[in-house]
Order: sequence, then C-alpha cells, then structure tokens
Amino acid sequence: MKSVPGLVSSGFSKLDLSGLADVIEIYRTNDIVKLSWLQALLSDAGIECVVLDQHASIIEGSIGAIQRRVMVLKEDATRARRVLGDAGEIEESTDV
Repeated sequence: MKSVPGLVSSGFSKLDLSGLADVIEIYRTNDIVKLSWLQALLSDAGIECVVLDQHASIIEGSIGAIQRRVMVLKEDATRARRVLGDAGEIEESTDV
C-alpha cells in the first residue's frame, strides 16, 4: 500500500498523488451531492478515491467551467466502475 501524508487524515491511505500515472478518472461532475454519493458508494465497496479540482472549481465561482474529478487507483478502476454501474451512476463500459 502507498500512503499520502496529506490525505491520511481524510481516510486515504493508499493513493499516491505524486505519481498521477497510478490513478485514473472514473467520473466528472459539478454536482457536489452526487460527488458525496459516489464517494460513499466507493468507500462502502472498500475502494479509496480522491476528488480532484475542488479548489479550482470553488475559485472559479462554481459556475461549472471546471468539473471535479473522482480518481481511483488504476488497479481499482474496473471494480470502481462496476460498483458505480451497479448503482446506476455510470455504464460499466464507459471510459473517461
């Protein structure tokens, strides 16, 4: 497992954002309620995720120009898509 010192307090213990090649985007939206729901679904399935671009989205006034991205480890991407697909949030075959 990899650790991210800045994210440990948030419950993320194995994402290493210094090597973004290790993570993949599985969802993009400006809907903060949906983001929370997706994070809960993934957490319940034991899949750690991180939401990127939150600060940029807030700074631009949340007008929708910059969407927030849900990222997971590449090794968890297939399972994460399956979890979100089973919940009706994405089509499993969708590649972002």
